Amino acid sequence: MKLPAHDATDRSTHPDPAVSPPAHHGVSPADRAGQHDTEHRIMLPRYTAGPLRQVARRLLMALLVMVATVLIVYSDSAGYHDNADGKVDFLDAVYYSTVTLSTTGYGDIVPYSDSARLSNVLLVTPLRVLFLIILVGTTLEVLTERTRDQWRLTRWRSALREHTVVIGFGTKGRSAVQTLTATGLANARVVVVDPNPKVVESATAHGYAGVVGDATRSDVLLRAEVQKARQIIIATQRDDTAVLVTLTARQLNRGAKIVAAVREEENAPLLRQSGADAVITSASAAGRLLGLSVLSPSAGTVMEDLIQQGSGLDLVERPVVKSEVGRGVRDTDDLVVSVLRGHRLIGYDDPEASPLKTTDRLITIVRARPNGSGA
Repeated sequence: MKLPAHDATDRSTHPDPAVSPPAHHGVSPADRAGQHDTEHRIMLPRYTAGPLRQVARRLLMALLVMVATVLIVYSDSAGYHDNADGKVDFLDAVYYSTVTLSTTGYGDIVPYSDSARLSNVLLVTPLRVLFLIILVGTTLEVLTERTRDQWRLTRWRSALREHTVVIGFGTKGRSAVQTLTATGLANARVVVVDPNPKVVESATAHGYAGVVGDATRSDVLLRAEVQKARQIIIATQRDDTAVLVTLTARQLNRGAKIVAAVREEENAPLLRQSGADAVITSASAAGRLLGLSVLSPSAGTVMEDLIQQGSGLDLVERPVVKSEVGRGVRDTDDLVVSVLRGHRLIGYDDPEASPLKTTDRLITIVRARPNGSGA
């Protein structure tokens, strides 16, 4: 198998299991354990407000509780006694509310009427508890964050079915996901696997779930629920890594559709032998598009438009509708390029393509719809 040249970027972002890791000079065992945990972390999309906004919201809630307490005390100020002058004015009400909510309670102002004591029992005490909850909300959030994340992860695992796993979220992986989402695939049905935590964070920022780890390891792919996936896209930086990932993914999921990208065309047969249903040679495909654009810039523009879903013309696959059964290829409403009959792809000009059968599928060129479905 011909391998591309290894560079520092590929080694850092896509480690290969055949290459021994560097020695951990000056790194403690605890730090190495933390790095091991990072390599197997699952990251789900988060939809939370910024820290300043959260602090401002909690301060506003605490202020509202304070205002409510002041109004309750001042409305029944006659039922309170101030040891200093015997009267409770508005400033005394604010002072009493402050020391009461903070549980300081100096005892210089006390409720002595039945109504004042009843309002303390029914209103001021619950407000005191609420005020303390707001103040310690940050601590409680930290304590419950792990439990909440574990609950979200469990629910995510149980609900994930027939999803798409994208291994490698570089230019190829991102473009593949953008094409799928343009045709109607929900972001929640995409799981990205990449060894670089920053890359996975970028994926989760777009609403995709992410797994940090080396996809050549079966335990990492199992965390992505690859055994329940409907389709797997392999867009790694190196061809040898793509082969190992394909072998592992096919072993875990016999029925999923696996599409892999390779740099060198001579490695494509090995990917197919490893279990890939389709292999895209990125270097050759780009070179052919460059050559076509030189011969005919307009033809190159059309080809680029066809592979970019959601705008202009789209190349889509669809089943044969009932009204088209028994008719010729040229009698359909869409521009048919090829007919997929079983595992055989028949050109539109092949006499065997017509008449169309119920089990056929058509590869057609259609005008992209406004909603980006393309079909």
